[in-house]
Amino acid sequence: MRAVLMGNPNVGKSVIFNRLTGVKVVVSNYPGTTIEYTEGIMRVGEVKLKIVDAPGTYSLIPSNRAEEVALHLLLKKETHLIINVVDVTNLERNLYLTLQMREINIPMILNLNMIDVARRQGIEIDFNLLRMLLEVPIVPTVAVSGEGIKELHQVIKQIVENTEKKCR
Repeated sequence: MRAVLMGNPNVGKSVIFNRLTGVKVVVSNYPGTTIEYTEGIMRVGEVKLKIVDAPGTYSLIPSNRAEEVALHLLLKKETHLIINVVDVTNLERNLYLTLQMREINIPMILNLNMIDVARRQGIEIDFNLLRMLLEVPIVPTVAVSGEGIKELHQVIKQIVENTEKKCR
């Protein structure tokens, strides 16, 4: 099975990747760090889930090489799960890509990263309303501290187990 981490540049995809797989990749705080992609394995029970850290993209209509690579990783190989990492402090901009990915028939988790920064800025998110509108599981995280990663693991496990049952 295979999951792809998708999201805008500089939202914390590589840190989430590190947390899920234990594979260390170079993480920088400026856009466009990941031009190629990195793969790692996350064990989910008996299943080895390949996690792919795609380059940052703003849209499924590519305008540069990094976005072409991200689109290829998402659509040209069999993908069982999208983990859509968004910067919750820039939710409106990040949801453009989220809405595009909702149109393709691949299960998705919305990972609202940087929730600590949002709290400090007084940003409040109605998770239940957002979950209902998008019809996807939502997991808030702070990738750099690990907050919410356990919950993200649990939601990934539920989706992987449901996918495995359907494939039998």
